[in-house]
Amino acid sequence: MTAALTGLGYQRWALDAILLLPLLGAVLVLLSPPAAAKRLALYVTLAEFVVSLGLWWTFQPTAAMQFQVVRQWIPEWGIGYRLGVDGISLFLLLLTTLTMPLAVLGSWSYITRHERPYYALLLVLTTGMLGVFVALDLFVFYVFWEIMLIPMYFIIGVWGGPSRLYAAIKFFVYTFLGSLLMLVAILTIYFAVARATGESSFAYDHLWRNIGYVRPWAFWLFAAFALAFAIKVPMFPFHTWLPDAHVEAPTAGSVILAGILLKMGTYGFLRFAVPLFPEIAMDPVVTGVVVGLSLIGIIYGALVSLVQPDFKKLVAYSSVSHLGFVMLGIWALTLQSVQGAIVIMINHGISTGALFFLAGMMYERRHTRDIAEFGGLAKVMPAFAAVLTVVSLSSIGLPGTNGFVGEFLVLIGAFRTHPWAAGVAATGVIFAAWYLLWAIQRLLFQKVDKPENAKLPDLSPRELAVLAPLLACIVWIGIYPAPILRRIEPSARALVTQVREAAGAPPVADVAMQPGAR
Repeated sequence: MTAALTGLGYQRWALDAILLLPLLGAVLVLLSPPAAAKRLALYVTLAEFVVSLGLWWTFQPTAAMQFQVVRQWIPEWGIGYRLGVDGISLFLLLLTTLTMPLAVLGSWSYITRHERPYYALLLVLTTGMLGVFVALDLFVFYVFWEIMLIPMYFIIGVWGGPSRLYAAIKFFVYTFLGSLLMLVAILTIYFAVARATGESSFAYDHLWRNIGYVRPWAFWLFAAFALAFAIKVPMFPFHTWLPDAHVEAPTAGSVILAGILLKMGTYGFLRFAVPLFPEIAMDPVVTGVVVGLSLIGIIYGALVSLVQPDFKKLVAYSSVSHLGFVMLGIWALTLQSVQGAIVIMINHGISTGALFFLAGMMYERRHTRDIAEFGGLAKVMPAFAAVLTVVSLSSIGLPGTNGFVGEFLVLIGAFRTHPWAAGVAATGVIFAAWYLLWAIQRLLFQKVDKPENAKLPDLSPRELAVLAPLLACIVWIGIYPAPILRRIEPSARALVTQVREAAGAPPVADVAMQPGAR
């Protein structure tokens, strides 16, 4: 397979095709008959996924950027169309291309009005999200970051729930304000480096090599990047937009928000904020603040999930808890913790995405997400009950499921540098079991005491097709994560070494999680 793709010159055109195919598909969807829009969107997203699978087969487990594209765009300003993929971004890209056809299929019967613009916006959103994960030019990165914002605003605001406009505006304002601060920071770095070196370029490598020229403003520049990314994660206390957006968004919107968009914040920390400003990021005060907020997010998100009557809002608050583990893993800055943080990003997209799909399927049947309105669904909908149980166990982090792998790596990695924080974070696993097991006990295993639930249809073939790939990933990653860890390890090791050396931090004796065969 690798040889065949190499013979086709796959490395030279892969990223171009992955970014341009959804945009072309969006135009075709808008020009198609209304009845054909969702089918065309499904074909485009499936084709996108198939094209992206070549990245898996041809990716080499090294720390170097691969599949690079370098073209001049606006040479007078030093703006170039620079793209690339490494072990940090590879699986976020694949997660995106896997999620989008499932999002289209999950919208099949849910979206019944204005179908053409809806599916066109999903495709434009695909390009925006993928561009964030592959951009190696800070200006291009910012463009893709903003492109992503607009389709999601309309998806929530037009096809969302009763309070959709409030949720959409809140999402837009929070994200846009953070983005503006990040833009100011990018321009400050660009002009300072250009004055000092005489070379105008937004290329990440060029700015990273010359970041010393902005040392007097390093703290404020780091703060600008960090705020933009913290809002997107979202870290406590910048999380308040998330429950509204999740609850009001259509099912596919919630899946994309949880599965992909939140990862753009944690990816931003890994790719830009921490490597560009290692001395600030690893400063004891900054480390204490970030680790402290991560722990608060882990515990707070779990406790608030525990008291939610709305199942969808419960899942939304659980994201605050799970992403707290990711932030802890990044700031622990050991090989295991960074590997674990990346794996949690992948697994959260799979497990929480599946939970949102299941919440949407409940809502389509009863037009309510109130946990108290259900009960005894295991007798009425056995397939639904089985899937919900497996997905919930994976979200808890049961050994043998995907959720265990990432949390285990983060905890053992964090224990090397912040043992007390690892101990506190471990309680988050207990709270996750509490709120999820209690929720599925009320949903599935009580008596069928409401007539409306007595004859609910079980999962349809289309719904099973949406959930089957996610279930397969839950089992595969839980049992055999070696191929994923093998591809992540070189980039994670290079990041840890680079940041620790630049910050003057002592090295940590990491033992790589040996990944075995491809």
